[in-house]
Amino acid sequence: MNTLWSSMDYFLTSILFLVGLYGILIRPHLVRKLMAMNILQVAVIVFFITLGYKDGATPPIERAYDESPVARDYINPLPHTLMLTAIVVSVSTTGVALSLLVRIYRRFGTLDENQLLKKLK
Repeated sequence: MNTLWSSMDYFLTSILFLVGLYGILIRPHLVRKLMAMNILQVAVIVFFITLGYKDGATPPIERAYDESPVARDYINPLPHTLMLTAIVVSVSTTGVALSLLVRIYRRFGTLDENQLLKKLK
């Protein structure tokens, strides 16, 4: 039961990833594709943060009363640091994509992928 419960977060992250992938591949509206891309990015970020979590561990900060620090008592800070960078990249990507969508809508009057492809032929 404990193993099943501990793998539940990976299962939920996988569902979130698949929802994002479905939105990117199936939905024709470009804003919805952008939202699906953000859902997919959040799934990846949550997955890596979950990988870096250790039950009962603390952040790797040296404490004065800790005479003999052991690595197993600390969480791995690398996934958290990388995901902080990923969040910044995600926000930047979303901003650029939204500005491109505004330009596309002003020029073609639609954000539907199928209508855009017909207008481009």
